Amino acid sequence: MTATRTLTTAPSESRRAAPSLPPARSARAQRRWGRVFLYLALSLFGIVFLFPLVFMFVSSLKPDSQILQDIDSAAAFLPVGDISLDNYFGVFDRVPVAQFMFNSVLVTVLTVGLGLIVNSMAGFALSRLAWKGRIIVLAIIIATLIVPFETIAVPMVYWVAQLPTLVMEGGVLKYDFGWLNTYQVQIVPFIANAFSIFLFTQYFSTIPKSLDEAARIDGASWFTIYRRILVPLSGPAFATVAILTFLPAWNQYLWPLMVVQKEELRPVMVGVQYFFQLNTAWGEVMAYTSLITIPVLIVFLIFQRAFVSSIAASGVKG
Repeated sequence: MTATRTLTTAPSESRRAAPSLPPARSARAQRRWGRVFLYLALSLFGIVFLFPLVFMFVSSLKPDSQILQDIDSAAAFLPVGDISLDNYFGVFDRVPVAQFMFNSVLVTVLTVGLGLIVNSMAGFALSRLAWKGRIIVLAIIIATLIVPFETIAVPMVYWVAQLPTLVMEGGVLKYDFGWLNTYQVQIVPFIANAFSIFLFTQYFSTIPKSLDEAARIDGASWFTIYRRILVPLSGPAFATVAILTFLPAWNQYLWPLMVVQKEELRPVMVGVQYFFQLNTAWGEVMAYTSLITIPVLIVFLIFQRAFVSSIAASGVKG
């Protein structure tokens, strides 16, 4: 009887000794507070990074004297005082904003569009096709990332000045040499991009190759596999490359300054120097930079979810 009583009481004692699990309500509360602290931290960082944009937009509504007066106080971030749109009207009087915006939009759209096609096809060839030397080619492409653009800018100017082109003179199409003062000199050198090729290569490598094999059995060509399978599955990668190509294409300053002398072909960034020729009009500078910043914010807001998704899912996965 004693042994039996001992055996029957042992499990109850072990149950009493075991630690009790935390209730589900407590776990939910911890997760809720964790999210609250996370959102507060992200909001704080967001506010800090928004300060320059707020200062720029607010200053674009103030006269120069008030901008300099408010620079050392919190009023620099508040639309107080003599607020008007005079700076924006002054911008359109000083520079051909519409022409500059058209040039930048044209150059940027063509650079991004052609870059997506060329770089994605290069990434497809490097990640999905088996051919000798592709690892070496990829290594060379990646190695070009360490070469600053400033070191090759002058040789590039020399070479683009020797390239053949067709020009329209007096209604007649003529054959000539030199790409200076043209749209293509601002577009063609930046279509192929080493980082974009690397990103496409990495992203395509994460897609199972069994899809290629099944498509090849059904008689699909490699281009069909690229167009019908890889491209629809790679939306985040395309969005990421679009953003990363859009930003430098829109922000080009040094290269257009070197190769474009005609005002009707200049992009928006070159227009900034118009405000620093005689007396610097800081209010007009802020108004002009606000105008050319709005397209960048719109593009990022449209593609931000796909951009974050690509970086998190594959981005730089090795």
